[in-house]
Parts: sequence; C-alpha cells; structure tokens
Amino acid sequence: MFVRLPTSVTEARECLAEGAVPVGGATLVWAGWQRDGFPEQAVSLREVPEARVIGDGTLGAAVLLHEIDERVPEVLRRAAAGVGTGAVRRTATVGGNIVGSTLRCLLPAALVLDARAVVLESDGPVETDLPELLAKRPVLLSLRWREPVATGYRKLNGVLRGEVPFVVAVAVTRAGAGADPLTLRVAVRDGYDVLSESVPYDADAARILGTLALTPLGTLPEAVFEAVREEVAGVVERAGAC
Repeated sequence: MFVRLPTSVTEARECLAEGAVPVGGATLVWAGWQRDGFPEQAVSLREVPEARVIGDGTLGAAVLLHEIDERVPEVLRRAAAGVGTGAVRRTATVGGNIVGSTLRCLLPAALVLDARAVVLESDGPVETDLPELLAKRPVLLSLRWREPVATGYRKLNGVLRGEVPFVVAVAVTRAGAGADPLTLRVAVRDGYDVLSESVPYDADAARILGTLALTPLGTLPEAVFEAVREEVAGVVERAGAC
C-alpha cells in the first residue's frame, strides 16, 4: 500500500480523484484492511495546513486527539481526553473519530457547539452541517464554531448502554455576535446514537430542565438525566457569570 501525503487541498483533491482511500489516524481502518485487504493507495491529510489548524473556532480533521488543548472549548477538550488510552489519543484523529468511528466520541461536543463541517469535495472545500457530514461521510477538513458562552461535559463510565458509556455535553451559544439571543444545547450519547436538543437560554435552570424533560431526553435513564440536570445547572451558572 502506498500512502500519499499531500501538502495542499489541491493535491489532496488529486489524490482522492485518483482513488486514494482516506486513512485518518489508521486506528480504525487498519484492522479492516488486515481482514479485507489493503487498498493500492491511501491518503493522509496530516501535511495539509487546513486540516492541522487548532484554535480561533477551528479544529482540523488531521489533528491528533492528544494535541487538543486549551485553544478549543472545554467541552471538546474533555471529550478528546476521554477517548481510549493515551496510545490511542496519540494516533487517532479528529476526522477519524467523527466520520470513521461508530462511537463518535467528539460528536456530542461538536453538536452542542453548533459546529459546521468543512469537507473536501471534487470542486474544493464546502461547508456543511453535521447531520449531512454523518449521512454522506465525505472527507472532513475541519470543524468550525462560534466561541461558546459556557460549556459542560461528563462521561458516565458507570452507566452503560451495552458496553458504551453515556456522555453528556452542554453548551450555551450565540447565533451571531453581540446581543444575539442565547441558545442552550444538550447532546447525549446513548449507545451508538446521539440525542440532541436545543432550547432558548433561560437564567432559570429549572425552566430549561422542565422543557428538556418533555423531549426525548426526558426518556433517558434517571441516572443519565440527573447528569443532564447537573451539567445544565452548572453551565447556566457559568453563563450567568460571564
């Protein structure tokens, strides 16, 4: 197998057009290739600048999970820190986790940030939303978001759906700059699925939780919804202090 390392978006497009298979961090695809056979050529985005950026509301798809630091919001940083072992985080990439993984550990955090995906298509980079990214599974270049007002994250290792722990992510965000209305978003990984809801922000956490209890989030196990209560209360308190 020949691994190609383009250094620009243009070169990456050429590799894909010539049949190269995206490799990501290879933590997920390698076992499949060993079982089913290796492709003739693969392509890694690790030398493409647009896929390596961290900070200013952007996270590149080729960034390794262990490289994610205080340049991104806490909810995304904590989600990355909770993936696998240190050895996995030193190899796995953002793009591989969101597009190539069934667990998608970073997805709840990306959803509550209301992140957009920049994907590589035949005509060049195009921005799309996360549901379309997951449905079509194109090559991800980066995630983009507006800086949140406050965020929260919790991984419930003791509460499982099968062998998969629940994850709770919460954020208060603005649609735009200045005094635009605030929105509170919650995303919960339930097994291999992610439930997400958004409601208008309210300084009274009890009112927010009453609204969320009427959504599919209200059908979650009590221990999980209790974690939602606690994270929402904490995020509302931090948002009020900003």
